[in-house]
Amino acid sequence: MKMNVDIGGLQMKNPVTCASGTFGSGREFADFFDITRLGAVTTKGVSLEPWEGNDTPRMAETASGMLNSIGLQNPGVEAFCAETLPWIAERDVPVIVNVSGHSEDEYAQVIARLEEEAVDAYEINISCPNVDAGGMAFGCDAKLAASVVAACRAQTGRPLIAKLTPNVTDICEIARSCVDAGCDALSLINTVLGMAIDAQRRRPKLARVTGGLSGPAIKPIALRDVYEVHRAVDVPLIGMGGIMCAEDAVEFLLAGATAVAVGTGNFVDPDTCADVVSGLVAYGDEHGIDDIHELIGGLEVDA
Repeated sequence: MKMNVDIGGLQMKNPVTCASGTFGSGREFADFFDITRLGAVTTKGVSLEPWEGNDTPRMAETASGMLNSIGLQNPGVEAFCAETLPWIAERDVPVIVNVSGHSEDEYAQVIARLEEEAVDAYEINISCPNVDAGGMAFGCDAKLAASVVAACRAQTGRPLIAKLTPNVTDICEIARSCVDAGCDALSLINTVLGMAIDAQRRRPKLARVTGGLSGPAIKPIALRDVYEVHRAVDVPLIGMGGIMCAEDAVEFLLAGATAVAVGTGNFVDPDTCADVVSGLVAYGDEHGIDDIHELIGGLEVDA
């Protein structure tokens, strides 16, 4: 089966990447499988200055998923360029850098710095629920989301992807505003805001109280959002949210995603991304599919 896809100008040899924040920048998983098997590597979020992240505890297991409140801990863009990008550059795999900020100007400054480096695309994180400033605040308001995208667009001609939150009333409104502001593709969905309580201690399980829910528990939400956004905008979508195997990935493709990202599955089995790539090939062979594009948006719905 022909597997290559185009994500707003980003050429991927297959439609599988990793979800930001669950794969480091590839080095952490390189001992498990050859990361060049992926269509692209999506890095953990990168900010202008180092971020310490949230207080601990900041992860908690839940039924069919997990909560995280990491707070986008990272060493900042200068350290990322000096220590991480050179390692990725030695691998034959496109890199999507996830960009975070507390303000429009911070997002723009990170991209301006990364323009000097070998970066293939940017994923603008306007939807993280675990930071006090920026983050989900931008992604929940159509005008703010568009403003951040426009500020980033002004800094680069490289493919620009906006990562959307499901914690909104109308995700299609946000999607349209980001596309109108100049983004080339959309990633959806980010985590769903949730919480967990320790009944014995009568305390929240996360220091921040709330966090982002991911894993199989959110897959029905993610599929619905991909399906609706696919009908609302005409740009490629990267679908994510509970993908644990190739069949999960096929469901996202059928709903309208052009590519998929594996997140929580990486914590369960570090080979999950590679297994999804192999499984998609096997699915194509089993069903006589010659081109992955036959699946994209191919959901059959009764009129």
